[in-house]
Amino acid sequence: MILSTDYIFLTDEKEGFRICRETRTTSTTTMTILYVEKGYMDVYFHEKMLRINAGDMFVRIPDPNHKLGPYELSEDLEFKQITVGAEIFEKIMFDHLRVEPNWYAKQEYVKEHPIFPLNPVSKEFFLVYFKLLTLQLEDRPTQYRLQILNMIARGGTMEMLNYLDKLAVIPKLGKGRLSVNQSDYTFLEFTRLLHQYPHEREVQWYAEKLKITPKYLSEICKARSGKSASEWIAEVTVAELRHLLRDTTMPIREIARVMEFPNASFFCQYTKKHTGLTPNHFRKEKKA
Repeated sequence: MILSTDYIFLTDEKEGFRICRETRTTSTTTMTILYVEKGYMDVYFHEKMLRINAGDMFVRIPDPNHKLGPYELSEDLEFKQITVGAEIFEKIMFDHLRVEPNWYAKQEYVKEHPIFPLNPVSKEFFLVYFKLLTLQLEDRPTQYRLQILNMIARGGTMEMLNYLDKLAVIPKLGKGRLSVNQSDYTFLEFTRLLHQYPHEREVQWYAEKLKITPKYLSEICKARSGKSASEWIAEVTVAELRHLLRDTTMPIREIARVMEFPNASFFCQYTKKHTGLTPNHFRKEKKA
């Protein structure tokens, strides 16, 4: 079975894994959750060959330094794979940053430890989410499909993070700080500010809040994520704009006001530059 849209790829076939490996997982903006039910899979990942055995889950979180390389599949391999694209992962990431204070630490842990065994209950949870996605992709498309897929994917991701909490392997927040170094803490505080103030679009503003220079803030962001502070700001701003245009009926002028653009004309220019569409065209296309 291979089911695919522009923003999600589902498979339980070796050919599907090959197709996804060559067309989707080369992107730094996709997330993959893969569960091996039987056999094994050898994958070159993060400069080393990893073996994913039966009962193991493999999670690849988007990162420019963590790409899938050569692989080998056992003859008796049975697996299920969910790969989500930028639009869905972006929604998951930004929603989690709002409600999950330890989200950044969990992402960093999963990047370095992408394989972990599932207990029977967590396995059943994964299979349920896989089945829900399968049913939705096999059903006739409706105007609500993307939102439903977002919710299912988000629920599955949260269940994975909940399982990690049960394993007690993630560094916890202490008195306002992570048990990591100062630059990690600064980056975490920056991402928190981004989602508290998505209308602020100047690196200088965030640097002043963090009491560091704009140059140093960008250096930290680049080292931790591969993206500069200005790229992060644009990404969060565009995600907020997409949400307001796609998921609300708020008038364009009101969105421009809420996001503190100087006027509706400047807002339209900004939206077209970052999405390729004017606000009206973006809204109409998403409803089509």
